[in-house]
Amino acid sequence: MKLTVLCSQPWPSLVLTFSLLCGLSLPAAAADKKEKEKEKTKAADKPAATAEGKKAAATLNADHEAAARLQVFLDRANFGPGKIDGRFGGFSEKALGLYREAHGLPALPAAPAPEKVEGQPEKTTPLPDLADMDLASVKDVFIDYVVTEVDVKATGKLPKEVPEMARLKWLPYATLAEAVAEKFHVDVDYLKELNPGKLEALKAGDTLKVPNVEPFEIGGVKNLPLLDLMAEKDSAHEKEKGKPKPKTEAGRKSAEAKGKVADQAKALAKDAKTAEEKQAQAKDGPLTAEQIAIKVDTKDNMLRLFEKEKLVAAYPVTIGSAQTESPLGEWKVKGIARLPDFRYDLSFLKTGERGDETYLLPPGPNDPVGVIWVALNKPGIGLHGTNDPDAIGRSASHGCVRLANWDIVRLATHVRAGVVVSIH
Repeated sequence: MKLTVLCSQPWPSLVLTFSLLCGLSLPAAAADKKEKEKEKTKAADKPAATAEGKKAAATLNADHEAAARLQVFLDRANFGPGKIDGRFGGFSEKALGLYREAHGLPALPAAPAPEKVEGQPEKTTPLPDLADMDLASVKDVFIDYVVTEVDVKATGKLPKEVPEMARLKWLPYATLAEAVAEKFHVDVDYLKELNPGKLEALKAGDTLKVPNVEPFEIGGVKNLPLLDLMAEKDSAHEKEKGKPKPKTEAGRKSAEAKGKVADQAKALAKDAKTAEEKQAQAKDGPLTAEQIAIKVDTKDNMLRLFEKEKLVAAYPVTIGSAQTESPLGEWKVKGIARLPDFRYDLSFLKTGERGDETYLLPPGPNDPVGVIWVALNKPGIGLHGTNDPDAIGRSASHGCVRLANWDIVRLATHVRAGVVVSIH
C-alpha cells in the first residue's frame, strides 16, 4: 500500500493513492636568557592552573554525564527529553515532571537556572534529588557504536533549493554525523563533544561514543508495525492457518473425522469460557481507539499519550505559529502514512493562502514532515516528524504538531484511526 501526503497547506493532508487520501600559534622561543627565565616562570605557574582547569573540567563533565544519564533514562521510558545534550533543563525538566506524575512520584520544585560566568564553559542546571528513581538502571550512559555501510548509504547530496529537491526520489541525510546523531537521539554538537575530532572525516568502520538509547532506524520505517495494520496481518495469518492442505481420499476422510471431533471440542471449549477469561483476552489484545488519547499542551509544548486514561508517554513538540495556528479543540486520527511525500507551497507557508506554484518533495529523513504523517480529520493538519530536530520547541510550525522523527515513530505504533487528539 503506497501512502502519499499531498499538501496545498504548509503541512500535508493524507492521501492514499487507491482511495485513502526536514592554527594553534606556538609561543616564540626566547631570544636571550632573560626571556628564557620568564618562560620558565610562566611554565612553573602553569601546572597549578592546569590542575585547577582539569578539576573544573572533570566536575563539568561529571555534571553533563549525570544529566545525560537522566536524559537516557527518560528517553528509554518514552518520556522524551528532546535531543540528548548532557544539559538538564527545558524539555528534560518537563519530561522528568511528567514521568514522575505518571509513576505516582511527588512533584519537584522548578530547577534554578545555572549560573552563567563569562568566559567559562556552559554549565548544566543542577539535578534535583532523584533518589526515588532508579537511574542506576542505566548502567552505561554511553556505548561504543561502529558506523556501518548502511549509515553511509542513508546519506547523500541534499540540494538547498526546493526545485532541485523535488527532482530527487529520496531526501537523504546530508552528512554521516547527522545520520548517527538522529539514530541515537543526540544533539550533533554534543556528539562532537563526546567524540572530539572524529566527526569531520567520519566513515564506515569508525567507532563513536553515543547515548545508550533504542536506536532510530530509518530503514525500519517502511515496515513500521502500526496497530491497525498489525490487526489485519494477524487476521490474514489466522485465515491462512485455517486453510486445508491437499490430501489423499483416505487422508481426506480421516481429516474430516478428526475435523468433526476438533470442531465439537472447540465448540465445547468456547461455551466453557468464563467472563474472566474473556476479559483477560480483551486486556491482552490491541487497544481500541476509545482506549487511547493524545493531548497536546500548547503552553508547555509537550504531547501526552494516554492508554486507558493512564499517562504512558510524553514527547516534545513544535506547534503552529500566529499565522497558521494549530487548531484548538478535539480532533480524530484519520490515517497514518509512513514515509510520506510533501507538497511544498511557499505562498501558504508565508501568507496562509494557497499558491499556484507547488513542488512535490519525495520521502526521506529530510522531508519537511519527516518520516511519519498522522492525519487528523482537519484538512491539512496532522502530527508529523521533522527534518530539523533542532527546531523542536524552538520555532513554530505551520499549523501542525511536529515531533522529532524518533519520537513520531514511537508515537505512531501506539495510535490508530479514531483516536481523539486534543489540542489545548
